[in-house]
Amino acid sequence: MNQLSSHRVIDPLVLGFWRLLDWQLTDKQCVSYLEQCIDLGIKHTDHADIYGEYECERAFGRALKLAPHIRNQIKIITKCGIRPALAKQGLAGKANHYDSSKAHIIASAQQSLKNFNTDRLDVLLIHRPDYLMDVDEMAEAFNSLRQVGDVLHFGVSNFTPSQFALLQSRLSFSLVTNQIECSVYEMKALDDGTLDQCQQRGIHPMIWSPLAGGRLFDKKDQKAIRLAVVLEEVAQEVSATSIDQIAYAWLKRLPSHPSVVLGTGNIERVKAAVESVHIDLSREQWYRIWQASTGHSVP
Repeated sequence: MNQLSSHRVIDPLVLGFWRLLDWQLTDKQCVSYLEQCIDLGIKHTDHADIYGEYECERAFGRALKLAPHIRNQIKIITKCGIRPALAKQGLAGKANHYDSSKAHIIASAQQSLKNFNTDRLDVLLIHRPDYLMDVDEMAEAFNSLRQVGDVLHFGVSNFTPSQFALLQSRLSFSLVTNQIECSVYEMKALDDGTLDQCQQRGIHPMIWSPLAGGRLFDKKDQKAIRLAVVLEEVAQEVSATSIDQIAYAWLKRLPSHPSVVLGTGNIERVKAAVESVHIDLSREQWYRIWQASTGHSVP
């Protein structure tokens, strides 16, 4: 039950659809955006049942229904397990909570299948570690969904190394990823063992908020200001067109070879991210950025 992952399941760049509703695309425009991204070689899409208060999956599904040929050209990654206290879910006045029960995981996956108008989810992630998670029950849910072909692969999101190892210990197949926050601004994963575990197990982490949720461009944030100076400097050295590209290239340099989730509906920014794949930072450049972020040199 502890085998290494033998191949890459998720590509280096992934389209994130957390803000799909904010982009205010018509279904036809969403199809056009997807087709352009596919032409650029990006075919993995990241979702969660709760995005857009449970509406983003449905909006994406309407686009797929309009252009069903796209389904076989893309991979759908989605997440479940967070239960926000929303009236539409019958939880008004209740506490936000997590639910990793077998019944909830299966019900969420089946609802996502309906939302996407598809017969399978390529990857299902548990969105957040649940303090009440019974890993034997979770394993039963995974096995049930896997046996009927509703879900092809499984992973987690925001799990600590020990939580990941605990769940993995109950499975006869490998979890394929741990989706975590990491960026030139937020480097906790470098030191908490998460990326070490990914290398150890031969899996590729998924990175959310690779541009620190916009904090990287905050002109009043001293850390962001320090970073911007160095990122611009390195961008000139490697002939990059933006500091976004350097932020992505910095993540690409990690030896766990992460998959980076792009949270943009702007095709020009997607193109810039694709170009960043060809940017190779030296060790000195990588550590110069690390130094700008931490505010001190390595020991």
